[in-house]
Amino acid sequence: MGVRVDAVPEQLTMLRALAETVTLMADFALDEVTDIRVALDEIATCLLPAAVPGSSIECEFDFDGARMTVRVIGLATELGVIDEDSFGWHVLRTITDTLVVHETDAGGSGLGHPVIIEFSRRRGDGDAG
Repeated sequence: MGVRVDAVPEQLTMLRALAETVTLMADFALDEVTDIRVALDEIATCLLPAAVPGSSIECEFDFDGARMTVRVIGLATELGVIDEDSFGWHVLRTITDTLVVHETDAGGSGLGHPVIIEFSRRRGDGDAG
């Protein structure tokens, strides 16, 4: 399941609501739903200000019965938009089971730099931190 929205701050509400709906439908506990929603919110909050104007943010959800995996894809105006040493990133590492960032150097093409952030959260862990 996935969605593509314009890369504008006004879409954060939509992404939060989608994360909550998908995880509730997958029968995650409320604290797990909150963790996934907060993680997606933090990632989108990092990507949106750095997004190429007119681009979109794609969010994909995959659930295998025990684990929700969320992949967020966007185009950034420059490399290094994700500060993995920030407090927000520390929180992400605490509330997720896996967290991976892939940034691609577009080689000066002017089209933006693809950024993919993927995280997962197991069901039944309670608070992972």
